[in-house]
Amino acid sequence: MEKITVSIVEDDDEIRESLALLISGTPGFECLTTYEDCESSFEGIEEERPDVVLMDIGLPGMSGIDGIKILKQKLPDLDILVISIRENDKTVFDALCNGASGYLIKETPPARILEAIREVKHGGAPMSTQIARMVVNSFKITPSDSLTQRETEVLTQLCKGMSYKMIADSLFISEETVRRHIKSIYRKLEVHSKSEAVAKAIKEKLV
Repeated sequence: MEKITVSIVEDDDEIRESLALLISGTPGFECLTTYEDCESSFEGIEEERPDVVLMDIGLPGMSGIDGIKILKQKLPDLDILVISIRENDKTVFDALCNGASGYLIKETPPARILEAIREVKHGGAPMSTQIARMVVNSFKITPSDSLTQRETEVLTQLCKGMSYKMIADSLFISEETVRRHIKSIYRKLEVHSKSEAVAKAIKEKLV
């Protein structure tokens, strides 16, 4: 069985311990280490190379948003899943722009947290329903942006955290067609990744 390794950066003792117990107590998952702040996590995470990092935003000292940026500079392939009480536009945008792969609120049920960790590990971009709705509502592509209707549909699904396969199934097209549309979207929006595409849509309020 595949085992997904996880490290946690969370200053709330109860939440940190609960997440660690949830992960280590579930077959197929292993919590490597937990940290109370970003500063103490960098060396350990760089050494341990977990598959996924669960990152809080409101931390003592350096914020989780700045921590995400530093970790992604050290480990570009690292997947970071935000779990935070903060859900305003700027916080979500900054986290995604700095390299977060997904964004959950702390009220997320345990089963969904585990599912989101799996999704991130396999290339998805999971978001809590509230976050996904906010992201989608924060942009509506207009004709002046030169995206086709199908590209707009694909981008909307992408912002909901759907994988290429899920988008293909939803729109009744092939995964290869999805890839072609996404390549065109990246070119038109002048971005190079899913996170950048979503972040740019939020930042520029494309309405």
